[in-house]
Amino acid sequence: MMGAGKSTVGKALAKFLGWDFCDIDHMVEKSTGVSIPTIFEIEGEDGFRKRETTALENFEGATHCVLATGGGIVLAPKNRPLLKKTGKVVFLKASAHDVYQRTRLDRNRPLLQDPDPHKKIRELLAFRTPLYKGIADLTIETGRQPVHTIVQKICTALHLQPPTLHP
Repeated sequence: MMGAGKSTVGKALAKFLGWDFCDIDHMVEKSTGVSIPTIFEIEGEDGFRKRETTALENFEGATHCVLATGGGIVLAPKNRPLLKKTGKVVFLKASAHDVYQRTRLDRNRPLLQDPDPHKKIRELLAFRTPLYKGIADLTIETGRQPVHTIVQKICTALHLQPPTLHP
């Protein structure tokens, strides 16, 4: 879900493991040359979701990379098995309150440009959480935990180790 910590945790995890960090939203922006709000404005959510799927398909086969997806990537049925095939899926779970607190000042979130963004977040979570859980290999509550704690939990659960340096 947006605001759950995908980019923050993903970057920290990639750095810890010595892997690359990739972000589907950034891939879409780079390929189009415009921001996500602009894509939503011109093509609507459906247009953005199609571009998101294309970016995910182009990512298939990448190794040693932490991928942060958009929170709505699970909406396309085609994407769910593709995510599972691409690698381990970690669901960073955050409460509606935490998501609201983390996103309330961000104007680059088209789905939250709503008269009642807190209600919209609750609706999105209610619909998406079963989809997230359905593909997740691991669920981590982000809450108020420090990023390094979340990274350690992911590494422990998925048996991931940073590279060892040989003298």
